[in-house]
Amino acid sequence: MVQKAKILLVDDRPENLLALEAILSALDQTLVRASSGEEALKALLTDDFAVILLDVQMPGMDGFETAAHIKRRERTRDIPIIFLTAINHGPHHTFRGYAAGAVDYISKPFDPWVLRAKVSVFVELYMKNCKLRE
Repeated sequence: MVQKAKILLVDDRPENLLALEAILSALDQTLVRASSGEEALKALLTDDFAVILLDVQMPGMDGFETAAHIKRRERTRDIPIIFLTAINHGPHHTFRGYAAGAVDYISKPFDPWVLRAKVSVFVELYMKNCKLRE
């Protein structure tokens, strides 16, 4: 049985990862850091995650590209992705996030309570699905 769900945090800025960890630590789940799209894809090869929080703007492989790779893989295509972005480029950017497979698209600065609530819903769903598979 799964005791704790894993949550993948993907951001190229260490201070943003630290902030996400501070916000989500109250959920008492396993938080896994990745500082690039490539690092996130490596983590997804070995572990199962309840939800992925993915920064849109990263050097190299951006969030949209990373999400496309995640959604192409059989093993990872059903993992919910919440995009986080510091820049609001309007509805086109938001649509691109949803088209890439995101379940949500949140602009920074975001409300920590809202983010925690959204992530907890996906953790709960993940736990219930694990129980059903057992």
